[in-house]
Amino acid sequence: MIGMILAAGRGERMMPLTENTPKPLIKVQNIALIEHAISALKKANITDIVINISYLGEQIKSYLGDGSNFGVSIQYSDESQNALETAGGIIKALPLLGNKPFVVINSDVLCDYNLSKLTLPIGSLAHLLLINNPAHNPKGDFSLINNHQVILANSRSFTFSGIGVYHPDFFKNHTNTQGKLPLYPLLKEALATNQLSGEYYQGYWQDVGTPERLELANNLKN
Repeated sequence: MIGMILAAGRGERMMPLTENTPKPLIKVQNIALIEHAISALKKANITDIVINISYLGEQIKSYLGDGSNFGVSIQYSDESQNALETAGGIIKALPLLGNKPFVVINSDVLCDYNLSKLTLPIGSLAHLLLINNPAHNPKGDFSLINNHQVILANSRSFTFSGIGVYHPDFFKNHTNTQGKLPLYPLLKEALATNQLSGEYYQGYWQDVGTPERLELANNLKN
């Protein structure tokens, strides 16, 4: 299985820390955020990795190179200065991702979930890792029924962790899209056709999207 790390965002909520440093290279416990993502994929024996880059992307390429120093093989999908958002970025990278399901992980997420367990159930085009709602998303994103079927959020809701596995066909209706495209509308499309699944994870998870959450991650992940 191929893994994709989303690393093209500008990191505006992390300013001024990201003024001259791309967010994926900000360090948690003296390790760059994107290295945490690479390590999680490597532990799951996912060593073929695609990374999309945009803002200060050359710094990421210079830091990681071809991945050989980290025991992986890295290809880059360069969005230049026009970051395409999540779905747009994945669609641009599809030629590098092949025709089988692939794992996608946000570079600013820390999680101890074993990615080798992440699989795509039969009949599903996307499978999401869902976690307890953090303080910054109290209403959650989705709910679960029948073990793994994702539905719109109800009274028992969960937050999308930024980690999931996708079949290329999940994006097939949008492959001609030019420019930015967020992921959520595509998730709702798959949800409407019962092709969106998920699982609930109670382990360690931390979004590192603001300086405050960065401090929290540095204090908690020891």
